[in-house]
Amino acid sequence: MKSKVITLENKAAGEIELADEVFGAPMRKDILARMVNYQLAKRRSGSANTKERSDIRGTTAKPFRQKGTGRARQGSKKAPQLRGGGVAFGPHPRDFGHKLTKKVRRMAMRTALSAKQADGKLIVLKEASMGSPKTKELTEKMAKLGWDSVLIVAGVEVDANLAKAAANIPNLDVLPTQGANVYDILRRDHLVLTTDAVEALEARLK
Repeated sequence: MKSKVITLENKAAGEIELADEVFGAPMRKDILARMVNYQLAKRRSGSANTKERSDIRGTTAKPFRQKGTGRARQGSKKAPQLRGGGVAFGPHPRDFGHKLTKKVRRMAMRTALSAKQADGKLIVLKEASMGSPKTKELTEKMAKLGWDSVLIVAGVEVDANLAKAAANIPNLDVLPTQGANVYDILRRDHLVLTTDAVEALEARLK
């Protein structure tokens, strides 16, 4: 399939041929859901931690005698039911990540790219670069292009001026080709690829 190529000034810059196997894959919501869950699980820090009764500082002596006080029997001041005692079955540091096969991950990436193409929200740029790191200048260009929420995949390396200009703009992400991922593609309304990024993604996903 063919797609128009434009510049950041919203001028025509020719056409590009998109591979059907990468940008024309069938929609698989189940695969996208699995991939998003996989990514978000890997991002979790898993640093929550609590102290059990063995970690609490204190005596192990019986706080009072077993019988005759009228109170419930207690064996330690570090018991979970007492104030200042340990936590029963509390969280501990762990890794929330789980496995997902490479085949499924590639399928999810193809599905995400194809979904943007099918919705008419895939835009191909000649190149993603700016002459100066001016946020105001980039904001004006985005307004003319009608981009409110956008992910720009800018090739092997991100232009330094573009990265600085985009740093303070909400709902705008700029990533190199290697950083392109399903979650960031789906969370933004428009997906913008440079011609270099298209070639790199096709080589990676074919």
